Amino acid sequence: MKIRLLHFLTAALLAIGLCACERPADTAPTPKVYRVGMNAAFAPFGSIDTSGKIVGFDADIMQAVADQAGIKIVWVNTPWEGIFSTLANADIDIIASGVTITDERKQSMLFSDPYFEAKQVILVAPGKQISSPDDLKQANRVGVTGGTSADTIMQKMLGKNNNALVRFESLPLLLNEVDNGGVDAAVGDNGAVENHLKFNKDKGFKLIESDKFEKEYYGIAVRPADTALMAKINSALKALHGNGSYDKIYASYFSK
Repeated sequence: MKIRLLHFLTAALLAIGLCACERPADTAPTPKVYRVGMNAAFAPFGSIDTSGKIVGFDADIMQAVADQAGIKIVWVNTPWEGIFSTLANADIDIIASGVTITDERKQSMLFSDPYFEAKQVILVAPGKQISSPDDLKQANRVGVTGGTSADTIMQKMLGKNNNALVRFESLPLLLNEVDNGGVDAAVGDNGAVENHLKFNKDKGFKLIESDKFEKEYYGIAVRPADTALMAKINSALKALHGNGSYDKIYASYFSK
């Protein structure tokens, strides 16, 4: 009887051992993939190439930040007018889309250290007698992209309900209206407006810069609670400046 019991226990232990050996090893947790929102209608900061891929200065900077920080990202093309609410609703995790850092936006978002210095400029349609920001007060139609810094500045300058102030959903629509003579002038960020001018030198546009427009700074934005993520982003940005990667990316889009 004891021999049979011993055989039974031996067989049971052997079976348990085999089961343990056959059980698959615990797999590592799947790393989080952060969804990065971008309004891909803001060249050269963000646009879509012929293959459907999001490209541009912001795209390159954010990818370099992700690589440096060791995080995975996926791009989400997001209309500008809804990009902040999309972040707040957790449909995206990060915004990298030429977002100017302002005190008002800081109330609902956490910003990185600045990664780009910008300034508003005026693109004047051919034949229009505009040579300074003050001349915009006499213009028939002044175009801006709605919800941008240019929109805020022009509201203060021309009046919030001024019918001469025309808002467009995207920069391409605004610049197309300048091309067609639908507005006397457009006000927008220098990097994007100068990029448009670079490819349309023969159309007779005039670019106006003014000290009345203060310097602005772009930042990467996350939700206020995501402090750990922002620490990684800022650390990565600092490293990119230190190792020369930022300068290489900048030089490929802008001349110093």
